[in-house]
Amino acid sequence: EKPGEEPEEAKLQKTSKQIVQNAILQAVRQVSQESLRRQGEPSNIRGQGQLGGRELTKKHEKK
Repeated sequence: EKPGEEPEEAKLQKTSKQIVQNAILQAVRQVSQESLRRQGEPSNIRGQGQLGGRELTKKHEKK
């Protein structure tokens, strides 16, 4: 190894850590967006009857 070069194992650990961090950030963004989207829905949507609630659930499950 040359001075200043990282060993292969250290490179792999660094890359793995970055992949995990990116995945976590993506998941947090997705949850945040979903939460914001749900906050924007009309509050009376739950009171429209069971059929409406089931339709929403089915649409959500397909995603």
